[in-house]
Amino acid sequence: MKARLTEKLEAIRRGTDPRAFILADAKDADMAWGLSAPGAPYPADGPRWKSMPHFRQDIREVVEDGVIDILLASASQMSLLAHRQGVFRDSQVTPAIRANDTTDIWCGRGTSYRDAASRPFSSCYLEEAMYGSLQPAKGALPAVDLGLYSITFNNDLEADHESLTAFKAFRAEAQRQGFNYFLEVFAPNLEGRVAAADLPDFINDQICRTLAGVPMGNWPVFLKIPFLSPEAMEDLAAYDPGNLIVGILGGSSGTTYDAFKLLAEAQNHGARVALFGRKIKDAEHPVEFIRHLRRITDGEISAEEAVKSYHGVLQTHGLSPKRELADDMTLTANELSYAR
Repeated sequence: MKARLTEKLEAIRRGTDPRAFILADAKDADMAWGLSAPGAPYPADGPRWKSMPHFRQDIREVVEDGVIDILLASASQMSLLAHRQGVFRDSQVTPAIRANDTTDIWCGRGTSYRDAASRPFSSCYLEEAMYGSLQPAKGALPAVDLGLYSITFNNDLEADHESLTAFKAFRAEAQRQGFNYFLEVFAPNLEGRVAAADLPDFINDQICRTLAGVPMGNWPVFLKIPFLSPEAMEDLAAYDPGNLIVGILGGSSGTTYDAFKLLAEAQNHGARVALFGRKIKDAEHPVEFIRHLRRITDGEISAEEAVKSYHGVLQTHGLSPKRELADDMTLTANELSYAR
């Protein structure tokens, strides 16, 4: 992990910088959506979907801008960007890979995998992610040593037992390889498994119960969870603040205000990390969008002011917003799961 990220993590754990906040851009959608993962070009021009070379160029621009702290991508894309091309070599942006791809993120068109309880699975080996090969050269240093590991609890004994067994095996391998991870915990992907009123407490208790059996030296560097309520976020952030850093996931694209307000509210109630994927990818100008996220976390601007400022910046770039300002100032998004 890069020095800037490790310094922020340390400042958050020690409480020495009350505004220290980690922003991550999730460019790993190809592990979930397939061909359509890069998103549609904006403005609409030519092919229906961006190509992967276009998508990789989007990643390079975000890394070059340097405002983001973590860039998350699939192992295949990092094998090019981090290992072959050295995109992160002279950057303070930390590269990360999605270390597993559970069945509830198998979201390709025509699929029905999400109709069953989440099952654990991992496409890549950690050595491949770290070194770009299962047979690295002698003395090689890893270009990537951070990844996202995901669990979806469904209040289903067999499915959750299988997921936790896989997590146990992953933790052991990660420790052997010197690989750092952050833990993503989703709400159930099956409807009706947990009453809506109980869901925030269910997620919090599953996290704390799971980590209780893990030596702290192998805890995740931070969590990535849905923002279910201010109270639930405050409860978890106060549980063990010196050891457990809580972050939020972004969910679906939504409006610009969805993203900016979610970030501001989560930070106000104890979150110290935000990992946004589609909210950044589908923005009219991802780099400017990220810059406004940072201005919010730095306390320079409110969520409402940020939407107006972002629209103004789009004009300077000659870009028309996807929505009129009034429409872009509404709250619409559901942040519970990857697919929603």
